[in-house]
Amino acid sequence: MLRRTLLYLSGQQRLEGFLRRNRLARGFASRFVAGETLEEALAAVRRLNADGITASLDLLGESVRNEAEARTMGRAYHEMLQRIRSERLDANVSVKLTALGLDVSEELSVAVMQELLDYARKCNSFVRIDMESSAYTQRTLDLFEHRFFPNHRENVGVVFQSYLYRTLEDVAWANALRARVRLCKGAYMEPPSVAYPDKKDVDENYLRAMRVLLLEGNYPGIATHDERIIEETKRFAREHDVDPGRYEFQMLYGVRRDLQQSLVADGYRMRVYVPFGTQWYPYLMRRLAERPANVAFITGNVLRELVGARRRRR
Repeated sequence: MLRRTLLYLSGQQRLEGFLRRNRLARGFASRFVAGETLEEALAAVRRLNADGITASLDLLGESVRNEAEARTMGRAYHEMLQRIRSERLDANVSVKLTALGLDVSEELSVAVMQELLDYARKCNSFVRIDMESSAYTQRTLDLFEHRFFPNHRENVGVVFQSYLYRTLEDVAWANALRARVRLCKGAYMEPPSVAYPDKKDVDENYLRAMRVLLLEGNYPGIATHDERIIEETKRFAREHDVDPGRYEFQMLYGVRRDLQQSLVADGYRMRVYVPFGTQWYPYLMRRLAERPANVAFITGNVLRELVGARRRRR
């Protein structure tokens, strides 16, 4: 119930406005978001690279409202790729199609993405198309297969979410294409008609998809902080002689840093998803939904600040 409530709140703009102005909420968000500017995000990437960890940069901001915003977002991603190349950082980028105008016009989002993929190829870099809610899943995969992948087989990939019933079929489809896949559990509020409502079923579906990706996939990203799943991934890879260089683990910025460093120390490849930007509220709420224990921390501090402000006004 708490998870679904938090996911619902992630779309409430009035609460977003309050939290974005709240000093303590912003401070808490900084645990999961690398900053509001590209400079702050690049500084985080440098620190990760120094620890032997690669990165994937994501400029937060979903569902832009017009063509001007979509093209502005596209230019921001060009700058990210240019800075990654010029500073010789070990990083790529992740982007949502709605951030490039999918809700405005499908052709607009295709045009902006094509320009981005062309530039990424010049930079010898890679673009991961993030998956959004299930309402976008088939549209995203259709565009990936027919508009993006044919001319950019080496520098574009996609994401699958194990809470969706369809994921094993999608994994088989991607493996047949030889497309690169990031596998995660999923962080949107979905109806039971399309997604497993119980965590144990989500986890088991993840494990099934992981095993197929390790055996048949093209350098999959195993994106999880779940130690049981990580240990099973390592065990399965050893049992089937899957070299650690054929896949990588992926985690979120600010989550399980100890585990990230431990995997690197053990010789595994690790990539951290580094979000940044001013539109951090929906992302923060999805992170809280994944770990509700964080709610007590943030709500307690926000309430204390509100009480203190009222007392000072008396």
